[in-house]
Amino acid sequence: MATPEAVEFAALLKDLKDRSGRSYGVLAGKLHVSTSTLHRYCNGDAVPNEFAPVERFARVCGASGDELVEVHRRWIVADAARRRPPVGAAPGTAESASAPAPDPVPASAPSPAPVPGVVPEGVEAAEAVGPSEPTVVSGGARPEARSRWSRLSRRTRVLIATAGVAALLVPTTVVAADLVGSGREDGGSAADRVEDAGGDLGPAPDGSASATPRPSASPSSAGPSASASASPSGPPSAKPSAGSGPGQPQGGGGSGSGTGLGAPPTVSISSYNWDEPCGQHYLVNRGPDELDPPPAPQDRRGWAESYGGVDAGNMLLQLTVQGTSREAVVLKGMHVRVLSRKAPLPWSAYLMGNGCGSGIAPQTFAGHLDAGHPTLRPVPGKQGDVVVPAVDFPYKVTSEDVEVFNLDMKAVGYDVTWYLELEWNSGGKEGVVRIDDHGKPFRTSGMKGRPEYVYGNEEVGWEPAT
Repeated sequence: MATPEAVEFAALLKDLKDRSGRSYGVLAGKLHVSTSTLHRYCNGDAVPNEFAPVERFARVCGASGDELVEVHRRWIVADAARRRPPVGAAPGTAESASAPAPDPVPASAPSPAPVPGVVPEGVEAAEAVGPSEPTVVSGGARPEARSRWSRLSRRTRVLIATAGVAALLVPTTVVAADLVGSGREDGGSAADRVEDAGGDLGPAPDGSASATPRPSASPSSAGPSASASASPSGPPSAKPSAGSGPGQPQGGGGSGSGTGLGAPPTVSISSYNWDEPCGQHYLVNRGPDELDPPPAPQDRRGWAESYGGVDAGNMLLQLTVQGTSREAVVLKGMHVRVLSRKAPLPWSAYLMGNGCGSGIAPQTFAGHLDAGHPTLRPVPGKQGDVVVPAVDFPYKVTSEDVEVFNLDMKAVGYDVTWYLELEWNSGGKEGVVRIDDHGKPFRTSGMKGRPEYVYGNEEVGWEPAT
C-alpha cells in the first residue's frame, strides 16, 4: 500500500507530466525506463531508489528551479517513509516481549490490566514508583485507587514503567528539510575551485611508492577494517560503515548506539553522481571494442564495476544524514582519511554521457585527494543569477530535519583509496561515523594523459573523445 508521502510525491509527478502534454510512452523512451514503471511512479505505487531518474523526469517535463527543489524534497520524504520500519519493530518491543512474566495480582483485588507505560488512573507517581524506579506520570490522584496499585509487586510496577519509557522512544515520522537540485554550470568543478583557491597539493607521484596516509585522530582510521571510535566517557564501540549503497541508511558508531537520546545519526549514499545525467569518467583496463554500450545513468556505476572499472577524475557523492529521534544531533565536521596513494592507473577513460550544464549548481563540499592532507571545504553554489552561500560545519539533524551533502572529490596525479569520517555529538555523547563504499574504501584515480572515449551510437560505438 502506498504511503501518504508517496501519494503526495506522485501527485507532483503527475502534474508535471500532464502539463508537459507528453504521453507515458514518450516520456518512458526519453528516460530509458518502461512505461509500466513510469505509471507506478506517477500513481504512488512505487518510489525510485535514487533521485537521478526523478530529476530527469522533471527536467524533461519542463520543471522550473523551484519545482526541482520541491520534487527533490518530496522524493526524500517519500523514500524515507518507504524505508520506515513497521510500528511492530519499534525499539523496546523485543525487550518487553522477552521480559519475565510479572507476579500475578492477588485474586482478592481484581482490577483492569494497567496500560503499559501508564500509572493506573488516580495514582500518584510518587507512590507508584520507588526511588530507584523509572517515573511515568499520568492523570491525577484518587485516594481509593492507591491500594490497588500498592498490591502489585515491585517487579510488576517496574515492568509497567519500563514499557512506558520504551514507548516514548519510538522514532517519529520523518520529514525532509529543504534541498537544492543537482547539476553544474560552466566554470569547472567545485574541487577545481578549491584547487584554484590554494588547496594543499602533494608532490607529483614517482610511480613506485605510495604516499603515507595521514593518521586519523580517531581509532577508526587504523585501516580499511577499522570500525571503532572512542568517546571521553567510555571505551570504543563497534560501528558499521555508512556507505552501503544509494538509499541504504546505516547507523554510525561512537559512545551512543541504537536510537533515541545520545544515538548517532544515520548516513546513506543518495547518489554516486549528483550531476546525473551529466558525464562521469571511469577508468577500465579494456579496449573500446571489448565494452558494451553504457546503460541508463542509474546503472552506469554497476556497468563500470562489472569490468573492474574505477571512478576517475572527479567523484561526485551525495550523502543524506538524518537523526533517529527528535533529539538534535550536532554534526561537528567531516574529514577525509586516505589509506593509500599510488601512481594513477594506466587504463583508458570512458565517459558516461556527453557532459552538460545547468542553471542549478548546489553548494558543495570539495576535496582534492592529491593533497598531502585532504580537507573538505565548502564551495558556494548558484541558482540562476543567485549565489547560494557556502555553509561550513557544524550542522544539526533530527528525525524530522535532514541534511544532504554534495561532495566533489578530485584526483589528478594519484590513484587514491580513502573514506570519510563524520563527527557527531548528541545528549552529552559523541562519536564518529565511518562512510565508505559498501564496507570498503572509495577509490578514485587521476586520468590525465589517458586515452578517452565516448559512446556515439549503435553504429559508431565507442569512439575517441574530441
